[in-house]
Amino acid sequence: MDFVHRATTPGPDFVSVADRMACFDNDGTLWVEQPLPPQFDFVFRTWAEEVKADPTLAERQPYKALIEKDPAFVQGVATQDPPVVESLLQAFSRSWAGTTPADFDAQVREWLTTVKQPKLDALYKDLVYRPMLELFDLLRARDFRIFVCSGGGRDFMRVFAEETWAVPKENVIGSAAEYTYADGRIVRGPGLLGNLNLGPGKPEHIFAQTGRLPIFAGGNADVDIEMLTCAKFALLINHDDDEREFAYTTSAEASQAQAAEQGWTVVSMKNDWITIF
Repeated sequence: MDFVHRATTPGPDFVSVADRMACFDNDGTLWVEQPLPPQFDFVFRTWAEEVKADPTLAERQPYKALIEKDPAFVQGVATQDPPVVESLLQAFSRSWAGTTPADFDAQVREWLTTVKQPKLDALYKDLVYRPMLELFDLLRARDFRIFVCSGGGRDFMRVFAEETWAVPKENVIGSAAEYTYADGRIVRGPGLLGNLNLGPGKPEHIFAQTGRLPIFAGGNADVDIEMLTCAKFALLINHDDDEREFAYTTSAEASQAQAAEQGWTVVSMKNDWITIF
C-alpha cells in the first residue's frame, strides 16, 4: 500500500500512468500449480489420446517419459526445469500444428469445465487465488495496467484470461507457437516463437511486447527471479499452507533467498490470506 501510494502521488517516487505496469507469473502465483502446472494436465490428456492413435509415439520423448511415469521427468515438469519445459512445448506445438485458434480454444474450454484438481476436488478455473484478484483491483483503481507473464503457453492462458482475471488477451505474455496467415485464416505453426518465457526470458518477452519493464512484479519461484529483480517492487508468494492448498519450497529456494537479500515483500499463504480461492 505504501509503494502504491508513493508511486501514484506527486513527489520523488511518482510514476507516470504510462509506466504503471504490473506483471505477474501465473502458475503458483495466480492459481494452484501442484501436483503439476494445470496446462500440463490438459496437454498430457491430449498426448495420451495421441499415443493410443499412434503407438510408435511411445518410443519418443516426452511421450515415453509420461507413459513410463519417469520420476525425474515429472519432477522437471513440476519445477518448470527449462530443458524439460522446452521439450514439452515443442511437442505441444507439434500436436496443434495446422489448427486454428478456435479449434484450440474449444479444447481448452472443454478441459476447463470438466477436469478437476485431484486433491482439492475443484475445477482448475475455480482455484484462482482470491487475494491476487483483489490486488489486481487495487492496482487498476490506481491506473496500473495488469499483465500476466508465465512460462506456460500464452494461447492456453488467453482462453480464460478475460473472464478469470479481467486481463485482456493482449496483456498475456507466455511461451508461444508461431502462426501463419493464409487463405483468410490464422493457423498455428510447428515451431516456437522466440525463446522460452522463463528466467531472463520473462523480462525479455515483457519488453519485446510492451517496450517497458514493470514497476511492480509478482511471482513464486526461481524462474521468476529476473522478472522480480527488474521491477521496483517485488512480491513473492510463499506456499506454506498444506491444509488449504500445498506447502512446498522446491524450485523456490533461490527466490526466497533473493527476497531476504533484496527486501522483497513475501506473502505467507498460511498467515496472510484469510481466503485462498
